[in-house]
Amino acid sequence: MAAQRPTSKLPPGANRILFVKNLNYTITGEDLYDLFGRYGSIRQVRIGNDPKTRGTAFVVYEDVMDAKNALDHLNGFHLQERYIVVLYHMPNRQDATALKADVARREEELANLKKKHNIRDED
Repeated sequence: MAAQRPTSKLPPGANRILFVKNLNYTITGEDLYDLFGRYGSIRQVRIGNDPKTRGTAFVVYEDVMDAKNALDHLNGFHLQERYIVVLYHMPNRQDATALKADVARREEELANLKKKHNIRDED
């Protein structure tokens, strides 16, 4: 009998990218690597640097379970005199809609090309 891995359910929207807000404006990438690196391998940290994004960052993990573990432990964590908020990154719904429209447009172009060149799908 094969060894079973513990199954831990991922919440809807869980992914490898965490959005962190309410950060101290003096935070550095190294500070975030030190803290978030305790929970797994980090691929990238990006800190907001313009007036609209100051105090925020994205932390990208190699593995979604590491991201979940970090979110579970660090949301509400006291860091440099601030309580940080950690969320899963949610891509803009507009981006998803635009992507779907682009896919539909490409599929239509492909269908037209197949028709024009008398190419049929193989069964």
